[in-house]
Parts: sequence; C-alpha cells; structure tokens
Amino acid sequence: MKNNKVSYYLQKFSILIVLIVMFIACSLLSPYFLKANNLMNIARQLCVGILIAYGEMILIVSGFLDLSVGSVLALAGVMAVSAYKSTGSMPVAILAALAVGVLCNLFNAFFVGNFNVPAFIATLGMQQVARGIALYYTGGANILQLGKFVNIGQGMLGVLPIPVIIVIIITVIVWYLFNQTRYGRSLYAIGGNRKAAEASGINSLKSIYISYAINGLLAGMAGVIFMARNNAGLPNGAVGYEMTGLTAVIVGGTSFTGGVGTVMGTIAGAFIIGFLENIMNLIGVNSYIQSVIEGMIIVLAVAFDIRSKNKKSSKVIMVSDDGEEKKTP
Repeated sequence: MKNNKVSYYLQKFSILIVLIVMFIACSLLSPYFLKANNLMNIARQLCVGILIAYGEMILIVSGFLDLSVGSVLALAGVMAVSAYKSTGSMPVAILAALAVGVLCNLFNAFFVGNFNVPAFIATLGMQQVARGIALYYTGGANILQLGKFVNIGQGMLGVLPIPVIIVIIITVIVWYLFNQTRYGRSLYAIGGNRKAAEASGINSLKSIYISYAINGLLAGMAGVIFMARNNAGLPNGAVGYEMTGLTAVIVGGTSFTGGVGTVMGTIAGAFIIGFLENIMNLIGVNSYIQSVIEGMIIVLAVAFDIRSKNKKSSKVIMVSDDGEEKKTP
C-alpha cells in the first residue's frame, strides 16, 4: 500500500520533480544562471511561449491542435502595431490584435468543426494564409518607431515586468476555465472520446469554436507582447513558434492523443524548456545543436506518452469461467 502511494505521488508530481532537478542542474552548470537579471530575462522570454502553450493545451486536450499560431501571432502583432501608429491608443491596438487572432481561428474552427477537416491540415493552411497577409500588408518590411507601444513588452509595474503580470492574470483565468467550468470539463470528455461526449449531451461543435476562439485571443495577446519586446512590427516574426508551444505542452504532460493535460503541467513544461534554452546559451551550446536537442525532446515526450497509453489500454478486464473478473498483466 505504501509503495502504491509513493508511486502515485511520483507520477502525479513527476513534472514538478523534473523542473526542480532542471533548476538545480542549471544552477550548478553556470554561476550566472541564478543571477536576478538572468532569471528575470527567462521570465520575460517565456511570456509569449506560455500564452501560445495555453492555446495549444486547450486544443490538444480536446483532440485538436494549431500549427498556424506563429503566423497568426505575427499578423495580429503587425495589425496591433499599425493600429497604434494610426490612433495612438493602446486599447485599440490590443483589440485589433485580439480581433485578428479570433477571426483567423474561427476560420480554423469552421473547417475543423463543420467539415471535419483534420486540424493539422486546416491550421497548416491558415499558417500560410496569415503569414501571406502579414507580408502583403507590410510589403515585407518591418514597422518601426513604435513609441510607447513597447511598454507592454518591456515596461515594469513595480518589481515585475508588465508581460509577466499579464501572463499571471491569464494563467488564473485559464486555470479557472479548466477546473471550475462545464466547458473545461467538456474538453477532457471530447478529447477522451468525442462520440461518447456527444452522446452524453455535450455540444462538441460549440466547444470547438470556443476553444479556437480562446486560442485566437491568446495568440493575439502574444502578438502584442512579441512586437513590443522586439520594438518593431515583424511580419516575418515568430516563425516556428507553434513548435515552442507544442513542446511546452507535451513536456508538461498533456497527452497528444487528447483527454489529458493541466495548466500547472504546461507552466512547468514551459519553464523546463526555458531553463534548458537558457543554460545552453550560457554554456555556449551551438544554436543548431540546440534545435536538434529540442526536436529530440518533442519526439521522446510523444513516444513516452504513446507508450504509457498503450500500457494502460493493454490491461483489459477478462472474465474467468467462474465469473470472476481479472485484469491481464
């Protein structure tokens, strides 16, 4: 019984254990890792990735995904910068970014939900569409001289960076959605078995639209912070950021086959990747090798997830001749 309890807690908190071990290892590998400026820099850099990861987590838990988020982020960010330069209003700029993010994702939801187009294909198409619009709108040129727009990505409020405060607020909202609402519970049901969820009265089409809309809001906000941090509207920015979000989600324990995932796990996954990237930079690992390592992490995490699910599904309940139920080993 005691061993079972230990095994249960080790499994439940495994991602946090990995995060703690990673933190200790990084602090031993470089004396600069624990410097306040370095830790603050990690927090700033992770803000965009965490917002993207939340959107991917919502979709993956319900059995879908988004490969267009990097391009949508760039388009939303460019539109936010353009709106700010035209009006001088930060609220208008943010609303423009959110509207673009939602609109792009409603198109994704339309094809995924109404026409059963695989999410991989639908969002891959949107990846090209959103990037093309961003480049066409700007003529392929960066938008410069952003003025006070940069404050939302580079400013401080007290001792905390503004983007960190934004992410903390959004984290609370996403956690509430997942754990305290009927919508959050429906995501797990749809991801576990969509047909069974529909049979139990869950409107899966409505959930798909809501999930992609929320993903769009998160991508739009990430676009504002990304452009502000870079002090420019970059139509070619955030290339490959969908992989950043997917990596954090998968490493954080969200099952790529749907039905499993937590907000805290996603945060831990994002910090694990953030710590890894930071320490590799501090100790001088070649940037190309860093890409190889991150790619291997994704493959290994997915392989581990699939193996774990296969082990669980192999434990089929069998009935003996005397009517007694037994589980296969």
